[in-house]
Amino acid sequence: MNEITRVGIDLAKHVIEVFAVNAAGVRVTGRALPRAKFLAWCAQLPAGCLVAMEASSSAHYWARKLLALGLDARIIAAAHVVAYRLQGKSGKNDANDAAAICEAASRPHMHFVPIKSVEQQSMLCIHRLREGVKADRTACINRIRGLLAEFGLVFAQSPEALRQVLPDVMEDAGNELGGLARLALHRAYAQWQELDAHLRWCDERIAAHGKASEQVRQAEQLLGVGPVTASAVVATVGDFKQFKNGAQFGAWLGLTPRQNSSGGKNNLGRITKRGDAYLRTLLIQGAKSIVLTAHRRDDPISRWVQALRERCGWQKAVVALANKNARILWAVFARGRPFDAHHVSTKPPGVIVAVIAT
Repeated sequence: MNEITRVGIDLAKHVIEVFAVNAAGVRVTGRALPRAKFLAWCAQLPAGCLVAMEASSSAHYWARKLLALGLDARIIAAAHVVAYRLQGKSGKNDANDAAAICEAASRPHMHFVPIKSVEQQSMLCIHRLREGVKADRTACINRIRGLLAEFGLVFAQSPEALRQVLPDVMEDAGNELGGLARLALHRAYAQWQELDAHLRWCDERIAAHGKASEQVRQAEQLLGVGPVTASAVVATVGDFKQFKNGAQFGAWLGLTPRQNSSGGKNNLGRITKRGDAYLRTLLIQGAKSIVLTAHRRDDPISRWVQALRERCGWQKAVVALANKNARILWAVFARGRPFDAHHVSTKPPGVIVAVIAT
């Protein structure tokens, strides 16, 4: 065990595959460990040993446990591991994945996933629950509309309009709703009300997070960043100094265009959509509201958005503003400066190089 310098781990529910190498990169051991014996095996590793694993549902939990043992725990995105599997797509199994993770962790320019704290993951549980409740609520409303449409009852699209007329429709004896259909609608309406209560509970927890966290309140000052987005940003990222600059943070969120460049010719496509889809969606949704109302404001960002919309179109302006907000968030938290909507950034002076002809 003293020879081991790097370990790759393929996590699973009951059996965890490990692949360990020495300083020369030569395989020392590779085996499958029961979940109950995994930490005891890791406790025998030398202090500071690099232990890498793929990003998964339990990766942050195990990473915190390994850090407590004095090990250098790292998490790698699954997309960055595939290229290091020597057997290719046809040779995927736990042992080969562990070996690929171990090899990927040795790359000097590998990007690792930040390890989340218990508080961050707890807050993200609220956000995940809220998204699930929203999806269930939308499905419930559409189910009610479908049941009503079977009897020729069609109403306006908004949930508020349906909520106003639904009690009267269920009690109206003049329509063709049967007795069982009315009972089914009563059950569906009760489910709708219950989902609304769950959604309010999630919003209350997010609002409490904003009151307790100074970072959340700072993020809310940005145009297009509301309480939900601000809470999600703080809970997801944590330490913004892990990114070199705002451009890297924007790329981490998948808000930069794809490249297919060759021969000195740059070809840019759609955004990469890498990273956290939930956080990226919140930033884009918030940017939409700002782009639609930019003509009502006179700050530099609104004027820039309005000009960009007229020049490049609405959708590109939305994505560009979401990317700008990501960069501003990095600057606010990494540099410790408050947000100023009227701030005008200036590029550092370039270096003039004199060329003397001989």
